[in-house]
Amino acid sequence: MITITKKEEVVLDQVKIFNLEYSDGIPVNILRKELGFHEYDLVHILEELQDKDLVIFRDNKVSLSESEKEINTVNSKKDIEQLELNLKEKESYNLIKSLVDDKNLISKYTLEGHLLYGDLKLTNFRMYHIILSLQNKGLLKPIDKSDGEYYLLVE
Repeated sequence: MITITKKEEVVLDQVKIFNLEYSDGIPVNILRKELGFHEYDLVHILEELQDKDLVIFRDNKVSLSESEKEINTVNSKKDIEQLELNLKEKESYNLIKSLVDDKNLISKYTLEGHLLYGDLKLTNFRMYHIILSLQNKGLLKPIDKSDGEYYLLVE
């Protein structure tokens, strides 16, 4: 599922409408006049949609990409970041569940290594944010043992 903002949805809907009329691509100035957006904002939105593989934006012309994808619309970029963080939290939690030992413990450094360099490839900031978030939700608890620092997975 792809998450887009309301403005991106408005632009995408307009591209879908004009796509039949302009087979070789919709000129940006036509979209700009129809939508009433500033050119800078419109180009930025089109680039975002292209990054999400929803449109093809080249030479100041836009066309729909061929792929059919499920789209979720949110109010703002901040909502997208929150939704993505929640998805990363779930993925991280599932990773932690697969890594813990029979006592539900995992070494702090092993966990951090898997979050940073494993499949999720999180940044330092995001990794610590997710660990703190899981701690605040009561799902992960830091434990100090004689042989090092650990996290306890609370289920």
